[in-house]
Amino acid sequence: MPGSTLPRRALGRLLRDLRVNAGKSQLAAGLAIEVSKQTIGRVEDGRPARISTAQFRDLLDFYEADEAARTELLGLIQEVKAAKGDPAGGWWRAYADLVNSHFDHFMSLEQACDRMTTCQMTLLPGLLHTPAYRRWIESTTNPAMSAIEIERRLELTARRQRRLSEDQEFRLEVLLSEAVLRHQVGGPAVISEQLIHLLQIGALPNVSIRVVPFGVGGHLGLIVQSFTMFEFPPLRSSRMQEPPVVFVEGYTGALFLEDASVIEQHRAAVSALREVALSEEDTRRLVQKIAEEHAA
Repeated sequence: MPGSTLPRRALGRLLRDLRVNAGKSQLAAGLAIEVSKQTIGRVEDGRPARISTAQFRDLLDFYEADEAARTELLGLIQEVKAAKGDPAGGWWRAYADLVNSHFDHFMSLEQACDRMTTCQMTLLPGLLHTPAYRRWIESTTNPAMSAIEIERRLELTARRQRRLSEDQEFRLEVLLSEAVLRHQVGGPAVISEQLIHLLQIGALPNVSIRVVPFGVGGHLGLIVQSFTMFEFPPLRSSRMQEPPVVFVEGYTGALFLEDASVIEQHRAAVSALREVALSEEDTRRLVQKIAEEHAA
């Protein structure tokens, strides 16, 4: 991912968390490695700063970081230098053998953002999957996958979904094509159960689900296709706002888009889809109707 800021931003988040958990101030951290408080702030904000690897090691000693944090941070330093590689670590590292590098990027952003907007034309986003729906996706993507590996992937999905109910500061907006509801993923019973689950998740105060019905005809989403936008809370050490990231996935790879003009194009696409989508209440009625059709 040449030129990407994602590794540097992930490095900053990790250092900020280590400092806060150690109960240290930015001033104290700077004094410990002979740099300014502002330099520590720049690093934590994901901005370039002149700190050597040796100084990073001293900072880890000052924070009394454990071996796992040391390994993660030193790996990120190398990735920042190379401007490529996995952007961050987290609880999902326990599942690192199951996911490819672009999904590791995705989970890092999903955990760091406070607002996630996803526009989907064919399948539901992972945060809304039932186990049966997810199982069909995993087994269809790789028919040779073992039952144990599938179960671990389901466990990973469930772990990600906890944030919907446990973090009220997190906001999820979902804009779906009606086609997503009508594709019989896993068969009628599976999709019927999935749509009932969709109704339950949509009732959460921090989740908005709206459907773009077939009746609106052609719309911009048909051209833009599926994507997810991550937006982040203000950086703690400055008044800066961490820039959004747009994720676009294909069958054999993915893109993480950071250019401001590209972000604005996707914002415009979100606005266009909001204009033609049903209200949340009308969406619930449509989802209920289609769930009953699948169950019949």
